[in-house]
Amino acid sequence: MKKENEELLKLYEPLRVADVRDGLDWMGYHHYGTMDHKIRPLFRTKAVGIARTARYLPYGGPDPKVIGEEYSEWSSWYYKNECTYPWMKEIEEGDFIVLDVSGIDVGIMGSENTLTAMLRGARGFVMNGGGIRDTDEVIMQKVPVWSYFVSQKMDQVRASFDRKDVPVAIGGVSVYPGDVVVADGDGVIVVPRAIARDVAKYAHQELYKDKDSRREKYEKLNWELDDTVINNQERFEV
Repeated sequence: MKKENEELLKLYEPLRVADVRDGLDWMGYHHYGTMDHKIRPLFRTKAVGIARTARYLPYGGPDPKVIGEEYSEWSSWYYKNECTYPWMKEIEEGDFIVLDVSGIDVGIMGSENTLTAMLRGARGFVMNGGGIRDTDEVIMQKVPVWSYFVSQKMDQVRASFDRKDVPVAIGGVSVYPGDVVVADGDGVIVVPRAIARDVAKYAHQELYKDKDSRREKYEKLNWELDDTVINNQERFEV
């Protein structure tokens, strides 16, 4: 699995979301893969990875009847028993963290725990709620995150861990552990692992055509060539 993941990451690394969309169309998946356009990046960036999934549900209550130091003690209990992060220890190099947070307005991820995940090999994060806070620091740290909105709120009394390594639904797309996830300024797209190589073949075809065509126009405009028009990647071979 590790070797296969490395091969898929290499194939998809140069591809844009638009190229992957085209590749899925070529394989007959016109209505699959593209997440809701309202799921947006915190800043202009790109990430490619292998889906590692987890699901959180709204906390079932009751709310604690404590404040101050007693709340601190209760909060410690909450993180140990309700809102846990067991998937964090299992992250492997190249993982794209896909979190179904049930649309909750909660900052499941922030400036500190995203760094923990990145240190373990995470490439990016996508969530179907708020899911992210401390955004000034997250942006400064250049942590790639896509979400519906930003949340100020901590986990307590809001979210409970449910499952990990299970299919989840994010932005109208089913995401299975091991699927390929590509995200950039155009949003997020998911490729079922079973067709990932075929999709990559046609995505590369469209990328190279685009680069060649745009390079001709750069030259006519006397523009300096950049990486977006230079075909210096190894071409895909079936």
